[in-house]
Amino acid sequence: MCGFAGIFDRAVHGGVSPPAELLRDMGQNIRHRGPDDEGIYSAQGFGCVHRRLSIIDLATGQQPMLSQDANLVLVFNGEIFNFVELREQLVTQGHQFTTNSDTEVILHLYQRHGLDFVSHLNGQFAIALWDKRIEQLLLIRDRVGICPLFYTVDQGKLVFGSEVKALKPALSNGLSLSAEALDQIFTFWAPVSPNTIFKNVFEVPPGHMMVVDRSTIKSIQYWEWSYDEDYSQASEEQSIGELHDLLIDATKIRLRSDVPVGAYLSGGLDSSSIAALINQYGDVPLRTFSLNFDQGNFDEASFQQTLVKKLCTEHSNIMVGADDIARAFKNTIYHTESPILRTAPVPMGLLSGLVKDNNFKVVLTGEGADEVFGGYDIFKEAKVRRFWSRNPNSQWRPLLLKRLYPYLNLPSGNHNVYLKSFFGQALDSPDSVCFSHIPRWTTTAKAKTFFSDDLNSHLRNKAMDVLMESLPSKISSYNAFNRAQYIESKTLMSGYLLNSQGDRMLMKNSVEGRFPFLDHRLIEFASKLHPKTKMKGMNEKYVLKKAMSRYVPDEIIQRSKQPYRAPDVNTGLNTLAGEEFQYYLSDSMLGQSGFFSPGKVAMLQKKAEKGKPLSTSESQALTGILSTQIVYESFVKN
Repeated sequence: MCGFAGIFDRAVHGGVSPPAELLRDMGQNIRHRGPDDEGIYSAQGFGCVHRRLSIIDLATGQQPMLSQDANLVLVFNGEIFNFVELREQLVTQGHQFTTNSDTEVILHLYQRHGLDFVSHLNGQFAIALWDKRIEQLLLIRDRVGICPLFYTVDQGKLVFGSEVKALKPALSNGLSLSAEALDQIFTFWAPVSPNTIFKNVFEVPPGHMMVVDRSTIKSIQYWEWSYDEDYSQASEEQSIGELHDLLIDATKIRLRSDVPVGAYLSGGLDSSSIAALINQYGDVPLRTFSLNFDQGNFDEASFQQTLVKKLCTEHSNIMVGADDIARAFKNTIYHTESPILRTAPVPMGLLSGLVKDNNFKVVLTGEGADEVFGGYDIFKEAKVRRFWSRNPNSQWRPLLLKRLYPYLNLPSGNHNVYLKSFFGQALDSPDSVCFSHIPRWTTTAKAKTFFSDDLNSHLRNKAMDVLMESLPSKISSYNAFNRAQYIESKTLMSGYLLNSQGDRMLMKNSVEGRFPFLDHRLIEFASKLHPKTKMKGMNEKYVLKKAMSRYVPDEIIQRSKQPYRAPDVNTGLNTLAGEEFQYYLSDSMLGQSGFFSPGKVAMLQKKAEKGKPLSTSESQALTGILSTQIVYESFVKN
């Protein structure tokens, strides 16, 4: 992947072309996304800068790329994996190419199909396409939101870029934080799209294109997760076979590269499946990379080694502890550009650093399988809670959740009391749209008790209203399992996992991640499967396990789901980074931002420093407060 930024001066009588020096400053802020090359274009009120990470067509794929008649200007971040087939089709239709890049394919597709060209793309992408003839700018983001793309309007100019930090040099009044978005993050872990943590700065939502001219800005949705209950009539055996073939192709086309490609290996089913398919169908020996923790309850090294031995892969790993997380926390937040409630992104950034140190630029990962095939424990949890709701006074039904989450540190005494307080929300409304996610959001929202009085009085608990307005009206007709999948994919995956834990932690080290499970063909196939095919009883990702059983060892296929977790930030308060943390949590800094109550934060901080265990919401609060303060200082104060 790469990075780009630009400005469109929308003045009716011809805008001012952005100076090259300003565009260069915007590009310099995202140099980590593209350290290999820089390109700048500016004319007719439009200008853009591109930072290149060279992966396809190393010799002639420079950007901005112009059409042969110079009427189209394109900057592009990501990969078009089916560009080989598209190029062949276009050549037979009379198009002539001067490069071997996927970038040029986009230009020719637009010339042939207009706005519908995006439906032909199989890939992960953020695109800015300037059509000089009609003075129109297209900002387009891939279907599921792998590649980021942000924009704002500042004094009549539309400013856009791959990261918010690229926008900052072009803004007349800098950046400020949005209280409403902070409220959403402290509920759903991410802002509700298209919002960001910054006031008046928006993302192009996944599956959307923005059509911008001198008088209008229009948003068009060209793709959506769809779970209409027109289920496939194929037999189980046929579905398994189709999935097998789709996943092979989705993996193979993501191996297209002019630089070496590796793979992440977590030890779970998803990454093991991708690694095994690369090993089976790739052209070169497999190179894998893993993350390990010095705390055994987080570590999956034994399962990683099982697959390494089976595949005979050349393998590298990095060991991470609480001190490593504390030291890397501030830099992580600079790259997430958003508060986070978990430390999980930090080790992912350290892992991509290992990839870079081994001179790799591309890795394939198993991200997306849990959303597409219903693999998360939250889907099982919702099923148990729905069963519990039929007899809410049952003493044994909630104990099923204890079996589902064996790693929960339940307090001594009556476990039912705790389980009911944690998981018992909305038992009286099991058919509500958000039933599956209410426990998570309720627990997370407890962290808002540390908000300042001024902030609380301003917000008035609007986060849920904003989310509900963003959901499609037809979601209420979806099967309950599919509703949960939709919400997980549209909120947590696109807003948090693919952003703070995905793109940003990869690109901070100039590494491109590729995600075969997020091939849109695979998503559309899975959405047509009946929920019972995806989760048979309590056996999650049933059809995927069947399809991959010939490649992946039984001990990985049959292992219990272990969610990816990392040591909490409170364990770092007494490390070498602790003094820096104290600065961000000081009364002075908290007073400047104005979002949190210094008195309440001081009590929480004291509890953590004494080594007392924090509840889930307290740990999330501490991580969220600290990361918010870092975002404030890095992007608003400075």
